[in-house]
Amino acid sequence: MLRTTGLTKEFGGLTAVDDVDLELGDELCSLIGPNGAGKTTFFDLLTGALEPTRGTIELNRGGSDGDRATSDGWVDVTDASPDETAALGVHRSYQITNVFPTLSVLENVRIAAQAGGDDAATFWRHVDAYDEYVAEARDILDRVGLADRAEDVAENLSHGASRQLEVAVALAGDPDVLLLDEPNAGVSSESVDDIVALIEDVAEDHAVLLVEHNMDIVMEVSDRVVVLNQGAVIADGEPDAVREDPAVQEAYLGGYEPGDLNRRGEGSSDGEPGSEGIA
Repeated sequence: MLRTTGLTKEFGGLTAVDDVDLELGDELCSLIGPNGAGKTTFFDLLTGALEPTRGTIELNRGGSDGDRATSDGWVDVTDASPDETAALGVHRSYQITNVFPTLSVLENVRIAAQAGGDDAATFWRHVDAYDEYVAEARDILDRVGLADRAEDVAENLSHGASRQLEVAVALAGDPDVLLLDEPNAGVSSESVDDIVALIEDVAEDHAVLLVEHNMDIVMEVSDRVVVLNQGAVIADGEPDAVREDPAVQEAYLGGYEPGDLNRRGEGSSDGEPGSEGIA
């Protein structure tokens, strides 16, 4: 679905992402690591928000992009803009909720659906003319558990419901790859199970790359875990194997065992597993 080769991002003398080779298939892969490990910078590179210093980013489009695709279907998107990357099927949610607060829940998703369709730049027809996008938005809201909040103004949602809305927006346009950046960040304990269930649901028919701070959740939902430290990959494998890796224990997990956290994310606030900040 997506792969990087030698992907590197330098900011002056700081190397934030260091020669990362990663291939994401049809799976739920969690990307973890201590604060400052380069996780969010890596997401910014994948979505075109940042240009890499060197290295390549490719998507497998099954040969559907004509001259851009190689014989095996891989398309080089290293220099693609965020809108081009989204159009090619890579959508993202953010650590901080990023929706239109004064619009309804339905309108937030309808706009995202239209942006990914053939009418993205059409301004002279009333929105009611686009029944297909409204229908798509309602289907997505039903999937994420917000069907009964469709007419509510987005700024009136709880934080947990806002996170659900952000995932709904990311789902609009039927992407191939979803990048979920700490979807449980700031969510109340009562809403964590709903968000986890939603992550597992969307992973059934999308490739998902997940940044998540709660290791109990990571170990529960992931098919695979990749660990970044100081911008470089130090481990890549099944959750149990990664948890037992001495380099991972030293760099990040610090002796963590399943159940050490309460699954609700009520860990410490010093960068240990359970409460990461921006990385």
